[in-house]
Amino acid sequence: MNRDEIRATAGLSVIYSLRMLGMFMILPVFALYARDLPVPATALQIGLAIGLYGLIQAALQIPFGWLSDRIGRKPVMVGGLALFALGSALAGATHDIHWIMAGRALQGAGAISGAASAWLADVTRPQVRSTAMAILGAGLGVSFILALVLGPIVAGFIGVSGIFDLTAVLATAAIPLVIWGIPAAPKLPPAGPPASIRAALADPQLLRLDAGIFLLHATMTAVFVASPLALEKTLGLAGDEHWKVWLPLLLVSIVPVFPLFRIVEKRQIAKPMFIGAVTALTVAMLLAAGAWQSKPGLVAALFLFFLGFNYLEGALPSLISRRVPPERKGAALGVYSSAQFLGGFAGGSLGGITLGHFGVSGVYATAGALAAIWLIIVATGASGLAVADRAIPAPEHTTN
Repeated sequence: MNRDEIRATAGLSVIYSLRMLGMFMILPVFALYARDLPVPATALQIGLAIGLYGLIQAALQIPFGWLSDRIGRKPVMVGGLALFALGSALAGATHDIHWIMAGRALQGAGAISGAASAWLADVTRPQVRSTAMAILGAGLGVSFILALVLGPIVAGFIGVSGIFDLTAVLATAAIPLVIWGIPAAPKLPPAGPPASIRAALADPQLLRLDAGIFLLHATMTAVFVASPLALEKTLGLAGDEHWKVWLPLLLVSIVPVFPLFRIVEKRQIAKPMFIGAVTALTVAMLLAAGAWQSKPGLVAALFLFFLGFNYLEGALPSLISRRVPPERKGAALGVYSSAQFLGGFAGGSLGGITLGHFGVSGVYATAGALAAIWLIIVATGASGLAVADRAIPAPEHTTN
């Protein structure tokens, strides 16, 4: 990577991490907090308070992505972070579950994932774009693991309301970095909404890639429904010790991914490597379904899962960005991000239902079935994997 590519990748990764660290810290402590409110929240209200963020994100990624094509990535990112901070402050300022739900919805309204991915695609060359996207995803993964560790600890000092307030502070602190810390994206002639959004929704290869991120995140969420129980029962680890497994697995599994991207770019073997990664997901989940009660079997299955997941998390947005012209990247990646959040919501819901009826093995088997469906899709279609790099001259960079 050159200097600007490093700045953009590092800056956007930090923004993602600052924004999501507080969000993730809420997850392990919110249910107990909501039940201890002056008027205790019902199970439905707790579920809605947690799920509203993802649903609103999914609904607004497309319009925010398209808007970033129209007015620029920077103003959309700043506005989205401001909305996210306001929602966090609202949730932290109240002890009424209805207002907390409103705050969560306002957090979700800061739907900037598509715009951020488009910005990173704007300022990175095709040959390093997958690596940049993988770094972005790895930063998010590290934030998730750290949040699982820090959430209960921080809540013990400042309470769950304090975590919401801290989230608002972190999101606000990210705004100056957006304004001054990231190289400006090229200013491009915008495409109107009928052209950009309709094209993103009508392109069969883009839709296959969108289906891929939906299934990837549905599988990932299902894994996190079952794995805490598996770690507790098989490895004998209490909940506050699970990071001892997640953090090493994430770090060790991300290391081989970057050389793989360089090999793929050099040898032009995107489709075989992509199919191999989806196969790894499928095998990992089937192994987990059958061997999660064995310590070596569980650890091997989770390592194989994260290896495939980390590769695909970087490869998918890179493929999307190569498929569309620069002035439509925001809209295309907005559709992609909506599918991503919907996949997480679907995987969590399906995983919860399956856990209640069939236990941990059933959840892993369901995740394996989702991965197998994706394997069929990529093995029988082009799936955007043979998209040639577009020879687009770099426009003059302007602040936007």
